[in-house]
Order: sequence, then C-alpha cells, then structure tokens
Amino acid sequence: MRRVLVTGGTRGIGAAVAARFGALGDAVVAVGRAECDVTDESAVAALFERVGPVDVLVNNAGIATSAPLARTTVEQWRSTMDVNALGAFLCTRAALPGMVERDHGRIITVASTAGLAGARYTSAYSAAKHAAVGLMRAVAAEVAGTGVTCNAVCPTFVRTDMTTESVRRVAHLTGRSEADAERSIAGMSPLGRLLEPDEVADAVLFLADAAAVNGQALVLDGGGVT
Repeated sequence: MRRVLVTGGTRGIGAAVAARFGALGDAVVAVGRAECDVTDESAVAALFERVGPVDVLVNNAGIATSAPLARTTVEQWRSTMDVNALGAFLCTRAALPGMVERDHGRIITVASTAGLAGARYTSAYSAAKHAAVGLMRAVAAEVAGTGVTCNAVCPTFVRTDMTTESVRRVAHLTGRSEADAERSIAGMSPLGRLLEPDEVADAVLFLADAAAVNGQALVLDGGGVT
C-alpha cells in the first residue's frame, strides 16, 4: 500500500486522482487550499510532518488567470506563479529527501499544454506552468538512476471548475453563449473536446507505476503539442 499525497485534491482533477488511488487500496491524503496553502513554506512543512513519508506526491494545486499581457497585473502574475510553481517546488522539496533515502518514490506534477507552448492571453499561466515543467525536469535529472522518478502530465482543457470559469469569461467578453464558448475552447486542441478528469487520472496512475519513465511531460491533447 502506497501513501499518496494529492494537493488540490478536493475537486476536479485532484479529486479524480485521489479517488483512483483510493480504489486501488492506497492510503490517500487529498488536501485543498483550506487544509494547506501550498505557497506557505511553514504550512507545507507542517503538512508533510503530519502525513509522514510519502510514496507518491501529486502536485495538482493550481490556479489560472487570463488577460492580455498589457492588462496582466503584478498581483495576478505573482499569485499564479506562487500557486503553480512555488507550490510545486515547496511540496517537491519536502517529499524528495525521504524518497531518496528509501530509494523509491514518484513525484508527478499536473502541468498543462500551456507549460510546453504559449497561447494568447495566458502569459502568467503559461510562464507558471513552464516553470513547473522546468522544475520537474531539473529534479528528474537529480534523481536519475535511483528508484525515484519525477514526471508531469500536460493536459489540454479539462472539464473542471477552472475551465468553467474560463468558459464564462469567454462568453462574457465575446457575447457568445456559454455552450458556444465551450465549443470554442474545446476546439483549440486536436482532441476536439474537453478532457474528463478521469482521463488525467489515468495518466497520473500510469506514471506512478512506471519505474523507467523519468523527466517526461506526458501530453494529453489528442496530438497537438510535440
């Protein structure tokens, strides 16, 4: 039985990931923002002290913002970077020493296709997800040849509350219906539809079992990002 810690684990992708590990009989700790602010170093340290040794860390906590670069505020930039990149750093740093000592562990970051390719109006989000992917690759280089692996999944738009908010913003700004706005967003990837949270969970479980996969960004978009 593995001990699995999922940040951002109370809804959306995180809840789907937690449920899948739980169904396998793993001991799952799924925390949301109310349980741990992943941008707070002391809160993260307290979480890992309470949870104990972690076999699988899923860095899923994240936020998104959308605006043209000229209208992106410093506050938006900092908050997006803090949750998506600093949070992954703090949790990875907390989990890694125990994994290395035991010579076994899996660190999986839920990034985004925005972490591999830029898109209009996503400067803060794309930069933050690129940072998360870069962190993953650097850690993977450090643990190469050990029993620890570090990887990321990079989904396109997923049917979550975060995407619902994006749909509403597009509808508000363009005057379209929310159904039309969702179709527009879904059409941005070759998949032609929104991913379901369980599909992302499938990829996370694969990486949790894949001892020979390290330093990889697994793209889930139907074939768009290389």
